[in-house]
Amino acid sequence: MTSGTRCGGFADALREWRQRRRVSQLELALRAGTTQRHVSFVESGRSVPGRAMVVRLAESLEVPLRERNALLLAAGYAPAYQETRFDDPRLGPVRAALERVLEGHHPYPAVIVDRHGDLVSANRAFGVLTDGVAPGLLEPPVNLPRVLLDPDGMAARIVNLDEWAWHVIDALHREAARNPNDRLEALVSELKELVPDRPRQPGPDYLGFAVPLRLRSSDGELRLLTTLAHFGTAVDVTVAELRLEAFLPADEATASALTKLGRATPPTHP
Repeated sequence: MTSGTRCGGFADALREWRQRRRVSQLELALRAGTTQRHVSFVESGRSVPGRAMVVRLAESLEVPLRERNALLLAAGYAPAYQETRFDDPRLGPVRAALERVLEGHHPYPAVIVDRHGDLVSANRAFGVLTDGVAPGLLEPPVNLPRVLLDPDGMAARIVNLDEWAWHVIDALHREAARNPNDRLEALVSELKELVPDRPRQPGPDYLGFAVPLRLRSSDGELRLLTTLAHFGTAVDVTVAELRLEAFLPADEATASALTKLGRATPPTHP
C-alpha cells in the first residue's frame, strides 16, 4: 500500500466519522488539541497524521475501539487495542466482577450482551423472562432482541408489544447508525418484519419517564423497566463491547412477584 493510498483511506474514514458525529473540523480540532488547518489537511490527504494523533482524533469522535483499530490500520499503523476472548484467563477478573453484578441483581433479571445483542451471560432470574420461549431461540448464540420480539420468543407474552417493540428497534437502529454494524442493521430489518405496525401516538402505558415492558407471567403481569450499562474505561475491544442490561420492577406488585418467582429458580445460569 502506498502512502497516498493509505492516507486517502484514513482521510475518507475520518471524514465519515466526523460527519456521522455531526462535529465540525474546528470542534474536532479543539477536542483533539490540534488546529482546524491540520484536520483539514488530514481529511484532504495532504497531511499524514502520526499514530498518537490518529488515536486522539478517534477518541475525540468517540469511535469504538474496534473501529479505532481500523482507523490505525488505514493510516498505516498497528492496532492499539487488543481483542481478548471472553473466556481467556486474562479476563478472569472481568468475568468475576460481572457475575457478582448479575447475581447481586437477583431476583430481578439481568444479562450481559455483546455489540450484536448476543447473550454472553445471564443471572438465574433471566429464566422468568424466557419461560415458554421456543428452544431454538435459546440455542447459542442467543440473540436477546430476537428472543424479545420473535413471535416464538417473548413477543406472545408482551401485553404492549405494538409500542414497546418499537422502543427496542429504535434503540438498535440508533446504535447501528452511530456505530456502523452490518449485522445489527440486518437484525433491525428482520425485527421490523416481525412486530406490529408502529402506533400512531403514545399508548396509555407511558409512565411519564419511560415505557414499561408489560409481560404476562405465571404469577400475573410483570411491569419492567430496562437499564443499560457498560465499562467506561475499557481498553480491550471485547470488554468495551459488553453491555449489562438489567430489568427493574416498575411497581411493588412486580417486585413481589419477581421475589416469589426468584425463590423457585435454581441457582444456575442459562
